[in-house]
Amino acid sequence: MTLLISGVALWWAAHLFKRLLPGVRAGLGTAGYPVMAVLIILSIVLMVLGYRSADGAFYWGRSPAMVGINNLLMIVAFYFYAASAAKGAKIWLGTKVRHPQLTGFSIWAVSHLLVNGDSPSFILFGGLLIWAIVEILIINAQEGPWQRPPRAPVKKEITAVVVTIVVVVVVMGIHYALGVPPWG
Repeated sequence: MTLLISGVALWWAAHLFKRLLPGVRAGLGTAGYPVMAVLIILSIVLMVLGYRSADGAFYWGRSPAMVGINNLLMIVAFYFYAASAAKGAKIWLGTKVRHPQLTGFSIWAVSHLLVNGDSPSFILFGGLLIWAIVEILIINAQEGPWQRPPRAPVKKEITAVVVTIVVVVVVMGIHYALGVPPWG
């Protein structure tokens, strides 16, 4: 569990560094980008290794219904990510939600908690869910009221839906290849 907790803590630290210590982060300039990238990659490695080796109490497991709900939520989560990727004018969702990427990340974490009811999952997915919520609150406090971006043309919306479907299929394939069947 130590690796898992260390990975989640490092993820928090690397991502909140800019928000909590903006002067220090600004002082690093562009030289800070590779440092932050290495810290984030290291946090992911620690989380993966820690999660795979962690053992803990088991409360509930996968059920066909929860797997189905998880899969639907994952489509929604990836669509939120697609909304965050659009530069300038945003697809429909990007004009309704201030933090589509962090919201999508939160949906991802919740969906994984639905099908993984054990202590290591609570630490990993629960810890990342709390991080995303804290990040949203800090950004809102620092940046003040949100100015809604303009709406993008329908072509961009169609592209976002297609990209979402392709990414979901690829991620499901990766899960299957790693021995974690994503279907109920």
